[in-house]
Amino acid sequence: MAEIKPFRAVRYNEAKAGPLASLVAPPYDVIGPEERLDYLERSQYNVVHLTLPEPEEEAGRAFAAWREEGVLVDDEEALWALEQDYVGPDGVGRTRRGLIVALKAEPYETGVVLPHERTHRGPKEGRLRLLRAVRAQLEPIFLLYEGLAPYDQPSRPPDLEVEGNRLWRIEGDGISDWFAERKLLIADGHHRYETALAYAAEGGSPWMMVVLVSAEDPGLEIFPTHRLAQHLNGAELPPPSGDPRDLLAFLEDEPRSRAVAVAYRSEGAGFLYGEEGELDVELVARHAPEVTYTASTDEAISAVDEGKAEAAFLLRPLRVEDVFAKASRGEVMPQKSTYFFPKLLSGLLFLPA
Repeated sequence: MAEIKPFRAVRYNEAKAGPLASLVAPPYDVIGPEERLDYLERSQYNVVHLTLPEPEEEAGRAFAAWREEGVLVDDEEALWALEQDYVGPDGVGRTRRGLIVALKAEPYETGVVLPHERTHRGPKEGRLRLLRAVRAQLEPIFLLYEGLAPYDQPSRPPDLEVEGNRLWRIEGDGISDWFAERKLLIADGHHRYETALAYAAEGGSPWMMVVLVSAEDPGLEIFPTHRLAQHLNGAELPPPSGDPRDLLAFLEDEPRSRAVAVAYRSEGAGFLYGEEGELDVELVARHAPEVTYTASTDEAISAVDEGKAEAAFLLRPLRVEDVFAKASRGEVMPQKSTYFFPKLLSGLLFLPA
């Protein structure tokens, strides 16, 4: 069973730390070297000083000092309702809603938390060193559940608000019991989840901070990540039959029972079909196991036009139910099969561990 509970968050005290807009940042794994320097310069208390330190011990010292100085303060015990306003890569504005809770990390073998991607040792080792040094969960991970949200979104002004993110403290009456019967799918944060498991196994707290989003939330959208192959190595692709953008527009009309993608080379684009029951990303992985990734259709097409890639594979977005079904069978998908946008903002809340 999934164990969730309210938690006593540690959060920024803006009276001492400055405005929240100068303190928050995207998750550590989407921040490049130049962006990191920019966030570090925004404030001496920006969350990137904690999430991307050099070395990890520096973050541990900073977190302890900020709590002692009152830059970080303890909040009351609560669950937190979250709203994120965003404009997706498709140019459409949406609002995604979630619930921030403390979740007890469970090994995958129990079937409570389901992964859908493979992880790599290097990032987990780095995050584990950081967790040992700071002794706090600095960034939430993103999980999905099936069913409508078991709480009402508050209508009062938010308790915290920054960059299109709004948070409200809410009581947890009956919510923990409702989630006890649910399976949870990791949407984003596989490395950090497995880091939490490793930390708990060596005697640390098993509780981690997560955002739970209903698979039926109107603002939830999976966007596609297109594939670029620098070399096809003899892989056979369909003959050209049209413009890549035109073919991409028709992808959604193709039945979901069979994998399909738009394969684009300098000669033109065509539909690449797969097998019954195969996912589109699995089809591409069979034809081009070594690829790079982009969420931009224009960038994918331009890479072929400019000779930077031999082929581009344009994909339709996966459906949440397909990801759940795959994960429930204990199967994982190729890297970057899902693109959940926007990322969860770091620096809103922390969970001591």
